[in-house]
Parts: sequence; structure tokens; C-alpha cells
Amino acid sequence: MKRKIFLFIIIIFVGIQFIPVQPNYSETFSKDDIIEATKAPADIAIMLKSSCYDCHSNNTKYPWYDKVAPISWWIASHINEAKEELNFSEWGTYSLKKKKHKLKEIVEETKEEEMPLRSYLWTHSDVKLSKKQINRLNTWINSIRE
Repeated sequence: MKRKIFLFIIIIFVGIQFIPVQPNYSETFSKDDIIEATKAPADIAIMLKSSCYDCHSNNTKYPWYDKVAPISWWIASHINEAKEELNFSEWGTYSLKKKKHKLKEIVEETKEEEMPLRSYLWTHSDVKLSKKQINRLNTWINSIRE
């Protein structure tokens, strides 16, 4: 009986590997991207790309385990949700009111160390923003908010 259950679980696990997930990847960066649209300095561009773009842009760098279902489903869902909230690749398409609101939220989220998410940092600890980086990012954000 245990062997049949184990075999059933293995068959299900193998079977779900054939359910595809649409990757969130583009070869290009558009003129609407926040880095391009705001002429962000190089250090800001590096911070955004390393700490934010995997979830909040159209250019995700996927880990090796993103091909394994159901983890791939969770990652895809997380990215889609994050992009609905804020997509840096589409920054130029946002209204001025929405941009100001999103910039305010970025300042709040980074100051409170809510972004990047803790769950993301478990496997990407190298992208955690230092206090100095947060201050630099927020100084830049405040300069473009006006």
C-alpha cells in the first residue's frame, strides 16, 4: 500500500512538470523603463536591477529551481502579483499621480525593510539593501518626486 502511494506521488510529481509556466523575460529594456525614463544614475540602476527587477520588471533572472513545479508556479504567481503592484519596465506609462504614489511606497517599504521581501532574501541574500544603499535610493527617489 505504501509503495502504491509513493508511486502515485512520483507519477503526479513527474506529470506536473509538463504544465508550463510563461517566463517573465524580455531581451530589451524599453524607453518606459524607470532607469531610462528617469536617467537614473549607475549606482541606482545597479540597485534596482539587483534588488527589485526580478519581481518588479519584465526581466526576471531565474534561479535553477524555477523549472520545478510546483515551485515554478509559486514563483510565477509571485512575479505576476509584484508586477501588478509595480512594474519598473512600464514606469513611463504610469500617470504622474501613480508615479508619485509608487515612489512614496518605495521609500516607505525600503525604510521599513519590507522590500526586498524576506522570502526572496532566503535564496538571494546578496541583494539585501544596506542602510547606506536605502538612504541613497531614497535620496534619489525624493529628488525625482518633485
